[in-house]
Amino acid sequence: MNTRLGRAGDPRSVSIVTYSDLAADPASWDALMERALTTHPHYSRHVIAAHHAAGLADASLAFVAVRGEGGLEALMPFRSRRDISGLGLNVTRPFLSPFITQTCPLVADGPDVTGTLDLLVAGLRNASAGRPWRWPLLPAETRLGRGLLAAMDRAGWVHGVVGRFQRPIVERRDSYAAFLDGHPHRSRMKDLRRRHRRLSKHGSLSLGVATHGDPLIDAVTGFLSLERAGWKGRAGTALACDPQHEAFARALFADGGGPIGLRADTLLLDGRPLSISLALLAGETATLLKTTYDENARSHAPGLLLEARIIEAMHETGFARRLDSATLAGSVLENLYPDREAICEIIAVPDGASQLISLDRRLRLAMMERDAKALIKRVLGRR
Repeated sequence: MNTRLGRAGDPRSVSIVTYSDLAADPASWDALMERALTTHPHYSRHVIAAHHAAGLADASLAFVAVRGEGGLEALMPFRSRRDISGLGLNVTRPFLSPFITQTCPLVADGPDVTGTLDLLVAGLRNASAGRPWRWPLLPAETRLGRGLLAAMDRAGWVHGVVGRFQRPIVERRDSYAAFLDGHPHRSRMKDLRRRHRRLSKHGSLSLGVATHGDPLIDAVTGFLSLERAGWKGRAGTALACDPQHEAFARALFADGGGPIGLRADTLLLDGRPLSISLALLAGETATLLKTTYDENARSHAPGLLLEARIIEAMHETGFARRLDSATLAGSVLENLYPDREAICEIIAVPDGASQLISLDRRLRLAMMERDAKALIKRVLGRR
């Protein structure tokens, strides 16, 4: 794990380190997150520490790390595993869990982002021992996504897209009125206002916000209870049904300092929670990780009503400039969140890698696996 790569005359270097190595210097990790071009929080110290505390990542989790004179310049956690795109041989992936919804590396903004990305890509090749990377959930059309792919191109890698989808996001407008005036699905917004009025006849509706301390702990506990009481609890997929997942949620929303903000929004009817949303804030982006709702109020769409209230709160209070729905394709939020971010899965093959399996064949195998999983999901959904 101590292999180091560098370029003559460049004070930066790239190496493979472990979670234990990084956890020993939390200030440097937090400083990188504060400077990062990345809009997601998933590779921050706080989130990886929550994975570690819940047993979803161990102390030996490996990272490609670029360091400069001022500290960390880039980080990319990764794992290798057997994969169909390698015909059962190992390929390397970004670190993933059921709670990670985007996989761009942490890369510090600065005067030479290109040089940092070139070093990072050299480290990616070393991390995979020259084998391919299969890279899901990459926002390939952002500045950082384009920069990463361009660095691969400069290093002689070849890459192709397995699939893509458009994730709903919201970019804050000048006002909430401007957001409503320019919304492409005004009928959807009108319907939600109508549902809100109908629900208000049953009591007083309010939005509760918790960001730290006991109110946040109580909101997370309420989320776990409300989710388990619904269909996810019956299916065994609620967070509280899995001890590791519940431990992760509690660790994630425990006050831990650092640059990651915590937020829980609750739609209340006479003080009773109808829907709860849990979010992380990184920079000016709020990533809405999980939302649950009271199924007894299902006809009023309390989850969507809460999402609409969060958009309104963003415009009124400025707690973020951007909302990331953190969803996959086909989300119910597509008619509520008017903006989009392209999320891709790619396969990237370093220069000099074995050509026994062509890139085209790797892509076809990955597409076949993706389509088979989608078919199984549809069949199980019908049942």
